[in-house]
Amino acid sequence: MKNGIAVRLKSLFYGACFAVMVVAGVLFVYEKLSPFWADFAAAVDKGKARTEAPGKEEAGTKERRPSVSLETRPEKKAKGEIRLPAHAELPVCVSKKTEQIIQHKGYTVSYNSDYRVANWVAYELTREEVQCAKAERKNKFVIDPKVKGASAMNEDYTGTGYDRGHLAPAGDMKWSAQAMHESFYLSNITPQKPKLNRGIWKDLEEQCRMWAVDNGMLLIAAGPVLQPDLKRMGKNRVAIPARFYKVICTVKDNQCEAVGFLFDNRDYGSRQLRDLMIPVDSVEAVTGIDFFPALPDVMERKMEAKVNRKAWSF
Repeated sequence: MKNGIAVRLKSLFYGACFAVMVVAGVLFVYEKLSPFWADFAAAVDKGKARTEAPGKEEAGTKERRPSVSLETRPEKKAKGEIRLPAHAELPVCVSKKTEQIIQHKGYTVSYNSDYRVANWVAYELTREEVQCAKAERKNKFVIDPKVKGASAMNEDYTGTGYDRGHLAPAGDMKWSAQAMHESFYLSNITPQKPKLNRGIWKDLEEQCRMWAVDNGMLLIAAGPVLQPDLKRMGKNRVAIPARFYKVICTVKDNQCEAVGFLFDNRDYGSRQLRDLMIPVDSVEAVTGIDFFPALPDVMERKMEAKVNRKAWSF
């Protein structure tokens, strides 16, 4: 009898010891792995919040901007220590405009189907892109396959006396055959007087390429000034802009610098670009577009308020 009780007590003792060891082991594993599980849970919650967050509709637009329409690019570094955020070249329409945001290989366009032309076209131009000549110019103008709604067609320009003027020039797209092809999409084209398109507008395109080589990188946005009373042409009633703009941002001597240009749709003869430089703020006032909004406010306000002429060589 006594031997049976002793055996039972011994079994209970060993069982209790085993249970204590199991509990201790569980607590040890939990303590070691708790930081991992906390990080994992936080990551899951963050991803869930990003997925469930509703897309925002751009103020004053009739079409919704895609929530994830632009490729993620690394932070850009221009000459000097200043780092520019990705997509710093992209403007935002402040005044009410119809727009569809379309990204192509070499540029992004805010297309306005009401006017059959762009609100703006924006892109980054680097020294390496200017110095690369992989692709030859292709003079084949075609409808942008990504455009939704009304579009210009080649026939709309035929016999009108207007050039098919590039906003993002083909000369800036020689670094890629695809970028060159897409630069001839009609969403990137506007009706320009030949002596503007082949004159001072071309001069500015060439000057931008020189600035890109000198400074390493430019952010460029260009487009027509759209107004309700614009004349129309062709079967698809393509708007004929009376004015065009181009704004440029670069980094020089570790400072962000910006300059703007406004051109009437006409011949400028022997006028020089250096005489037509204006602050970006002046272009914003005319167009209702906020340029370079991704930059810090202090930096943006300073560089857009006036032109530092010494930063722009001719």
